[in-house]
Amino acid sequence: MLGSWRRLAAHGLARRERPLTVHHLNQLLLLCSLVLLVAVAAVRISSRSGLPSLLVYLGIGIAMGQDGFGIHFNNAELTQVMGYAALVVILAEGGLGTKWKQIKPALPAASALALLGVAVSVGVTAAGAHYLSGLEWRQALIIGAVVSSTDAAAVFSVLRKVPLPARVTGVLEAESGFNDAPVVILVVAFSTAGPIEHWYTLLGKILLELAIGAAIGLAVGWLGSWGLRHVALPASGLYPIAVMAIAVMAYAGGSLAHGSGFLAVYLASMMLGNAKLPHWPATRGFAEGLGWIAQIGMFVLLGLLVTPHELADDVLPALVIGMVLTMVARPLSVVMSLVPFRLPWQEQTLMSWAGLRGAVPIILATIPMVNGVAGSRRIFNIVFVLVVVYTLVQGPTLPWLARKLRLGEGPQAADLGIESAPLERLRGHLLSVTIPEGSRMHGVEINELRLPAGAAVTLVVREGKSFVPLPTTVLRRGDELLVVATDQVRDAAERRLRAVGQGGKLAGWLGTTGNGTPGR
Repeated sequence: MLGSWRRLAAHGLARRERPLTVHHLNQLLLLCSLVLLVAVAAVRISSRSGLPSLLVYLGIGIAMGQDGFGIHFNNAELTQVMGYAALVVILAEGGLGTKWKQIKPALPAASALALLGVAVSVGVTAAGAHYLSGLEWRQALIIGAVVSSTDAAAVFSVLRKVPLPARVTGVLEAESGFNDAPVVILVVAFSTAGPIEHWYTLLGKILLELAIGAAIGLAVGWLGSWGLRHVALPASGLYPIAVMAIAVMAYAGGSLAHGSGFLAVYLASMMLGNAKLPHWPATRGFAEGLGWIAQIGMFVLLGLLVTPHELADDVLPALVIGMVLTMVARPLSVVMSLVPFRLPWQEQTLMSWAGLRGAVPIILATIPMVNGVAGSRRIFNIVFVLVVVYTLVQGPTLPWLARKLRLGEGPQAADLGIESAPLERLRGHLLSVTIPEGSRMHGVEINELRLPAGAAVTLVVREGKSFVPLPTTVLRRGDELLVVATDQVRDAAERRLRAVGQGGKLAGWLGTTGNGTPGR
């Protein structure tokens, strides 16, 4: 059985033209299912150890490769295509989970990090790779560009249990969504045959592609959110599919228009995620599931592409370049980019250490391989070792550093889980509200919610039993509420519910409005 799976995997992953029978397909589906189950189980290991899950998935791919399970795979072009597809899904999922009120104040700083910060990081890292590791300038520039992109999934997988200030998380999240675009342009430019373009020509190209991608992403996101809010689909399961289709459309539109498709999909997804769409929790869960599948498939494929016994000669250069990147290039890029914003040194220190590299650098390292750049295999190996080693070093220490810098302290009220379903014929909405642990709505009476006229709590589900509440009914943690609201007061009702969840019964007087702004 083991031998047949090896032959099947080689049949499916290598460039062969033998017909694939139903029996082969059944075996391939079984193998893929086993890999997914192992990967899902491995998430438990990464969550307990504090390591980003990408290392676990890479390990699965390496174990299946020619030095382990015996699968021979060296198709860099297929890896690049599949990696791009996975990145689209991952960026879409990240954009859908980005809160506009949190990221809005961080946009200028994040944009500076994504442009000026990337330029500084590329230059310093390339100089270190050239003078300390003896790489040619083209190879050094490619490596400098490849490793200058941060990975939101890697950063927040280890910081998910550490409540950070909104400004820090906003800058890190926005930076990771924005810096993919200029880095991809730089890597492609450095990997193209012939002389490298003048810096001002390259800068103009980057700015133009970013502008086109941003315009298309915002347009597609606005049109998509408007359409989904005004059209009641016949089944709730269609909303997640429609949202992901709109996000992918933004990427395709941006790329076809010679803009940044990655920036387009991130901005479109961010607009969709902040548009109060119907059945939003279900849509969010669907996107998270797709994001997990994309990460698992992408990292396993990248692990397959690696040949471990060929890495020995590239370990020392990877460690040297990684040291330059981590200790010099990243801190310098953060300090130079954030000078106008005068952020505290504690926040700048955490941002410098939180520049985790994940999927994006390894995928981008396949571009010179596809383009036939001299020494491209060595570039890939160096990047792979660098990402693995420095993720092992930085990942587990990030929560510790946040606590030492006193950036992870202070209790936070848990946000409510609110799902909205439109009642098109009745011109109203049903709001399903879940009161989580830590919500300050616990202990509040129904009449103390002070919902706007046109909104009312019609049903409460507590410990599996439902009842119609009285005005004096006291709400508890774990309760599920059914709130009916007219179209005119739907947004106001949700804002009031969130305000009470964050500030309790005195939310209006304490300055909590539920939309991230002070009360009046």
